[in-house]
Amino acid sequence: MLNAGLKAPDFTLFDQKGQEVRLSDFLGKKVILYFYSRDNTPGCTRQACAFAASYDRFRGKDVAVIGISKDSVASHAKFAEKHQLPFVLLSDPELQAIQAYDVWVEKKLYGKVSMGVARTTYIIDGNGMIEKVMPKVKPNTNAANILAYLEG
Repeated sequence: MLNAGLKAPDFTLFDQKGQEVRLSDFLGKKVILYFYSRDNTPGCTRQACAFAASYDRFRGKDVAVIGISKDSVASHAKFAEKHQLPFVLLSDPELQAIQAYDVWVEKKLYGKVSMGVARTTYIIDGNGMIEKVMPKVKPNTNAANILAYLEG
């Protein structure tokens, strides 16, 4: 996991519309960069829908919301359409950003060990610096906790 105060690693990935997106495209505005496991799983869906429900409040603060998982562009497109997600979802099948942000970790479930994405949120300031790191976030409260943080 990266620490606050570090330069946020830049990346170039494709969004749910198949367009290239770079983190550096967002310089000058705050970015909520959240990493999640998979489209259409219960926790990830609750988390995405909570961000969607709060999206106007984030926009009102000139804050961009970006979700990243290793799902395909097509999967993201279906997920965004099904749940009317108004923010950017980035596809990272090669784990470029996922590994750069140190969220690809060993997980244990029912005694089985596998690799997966640790549900983590980074708040990146307008200068591209990591302002806050939120590890092991809860899907239902992640968006509300970020808003509370942003509102002081």
